[in-house]
Amino acid sequence: MSLVHIVMWRLKDGADAPRFKALLDSCASLVPGMLEFKVGIRAAGLEANVDVVLVSRFADAAALDAYQQHPQHRTVGAELGPLRLERHVLDFESAP
Repeated sequence: MSLVHIVMWRLKDGADAPRFKALLDSCASLVPGMLEFKVGIRAAGLEANVDVVLVSRFADAAALDAYQQHPQHRTVGAELGPLRLERHVLDFESAP
């Protein structure tokens, strides 16, 4: 079983979505056991209730924890915090 980690954000200003995405993308491949890392932003003409979404998958809970504790992840999180209105997270187990 792997762990899927989904995070969705609604931003104070939707125009910040490309910058938000670029900061998140800097966290791709930070730790062993990160199997997938995709960031998407709201696109005109497509349904969306949030501005940015991260879909990532980890080999196990230890890999997810290593990612969340990584200094780069913490630095990016501190930069993103002031840009957001809401943050929603869902972690779940999934077959590989």
